[in-house]
Amino acid sequence: MATPQTTGYSRQELISHYDLQRWMFAGRIAVTSSKDSWTANIAWQHVAEQEHLKLSGPWGQSATTIDLNQHEVVINRGTEGQKSSVEPEIFIQQQLGIAVPLLALRYWVLGLPEPGQNYQDVVSGFYQNGWLVEYPLMQVGEYLLPKKVIITHPKVKLKLVIDQWNFNES
Repeated sequence: MATPQTTGYSRQELISHYDLQRWMFAGRIAVTSSKDSWTANIAWQHVAEQEHLKLSGPWGQSATTIDLNQHEVVINRGTEGQKSSVEPEIFIQQQLGIAVPLLALRYWVLGLPEPGQNYQDVVSGFYQNGWLVEYPLMQVGEYLLPKKVIITHPKVKLKLVIDQWNFNES
């Protein structure tokens, strides 16, 4: 498999990504907060308005899945069982120990601000709702997409490296 070319961030080239109804990626995530830090493999699948995330350690151990739509989040932590809430961001903070705007993150991973929310452009990304979202590395393939995403808030920092994007309709 050929390694995708890389380039810098250009939001104007990404506007059509708002229309993508089906995508998935695999990569790695590192989360740092004042209380904790952890790393995981991440697989994210988006179909219409549904999100399915799988976070796991090496060789898939300690897998946590997160299923999210506009109205509910369900977290399954394996032996700890399944829990759900109609307040996704508060629930994620309670369950994972970090405050992450998952509904916005669905757009941020594509290189876009969340629609309907104010944002301010910066050279390599944008500020939105108190978060700095930066794209130090973009990959060129079927679409121009983030290869590396750094999301910073005063209390938490997420680094995401995306190894593979997929847009199959099946």
